[in-house]
Amino acid sequence: MLTKKEQRLRRARQTRIRIATQGTARLMVNRTNLHIYASVVSGDGTQVLASASTVETDIRKELGATGKGATTAAAAAIGKRIAEKAKAAGVEKVAFDRSGFAYHGRVKALADAAREAGLQF
Repeated sequence: MLTKKEQRLRRARQTRIRIATQGTARLMVNRTNLHIYASVVSGDGTQVLASASTVETDIRKELGATGKGATTAAAAAIGKRIAEKAKAAGVEKVAFDRSGFAYHGRVKALADAAREAGLQF
């Protein structure tokens, strides 16, 4: 019997295999109970081109006094920020790697905000 984490990692592995054949940069998302992290990795997987997370101090100030990173609003802010950073690094088109997480809630909010900010995937 696989644990919940092993099941998620198994799903993530399948996605990464498919993305590797495309050879495009990938937008990776990691979600924890307290924070959400996003990074854009080069097509060959050797370089992190841009990253953003709710741990960053300016994002925490933007979120207000609570500074909670486990909300869809926080995820949307990270999506917008990662799109801006990716465009600054010269990346327009990415493959979305949700790391085995369900495309729902915070992961969906991040993806929608990144699309609205001009990232294509």
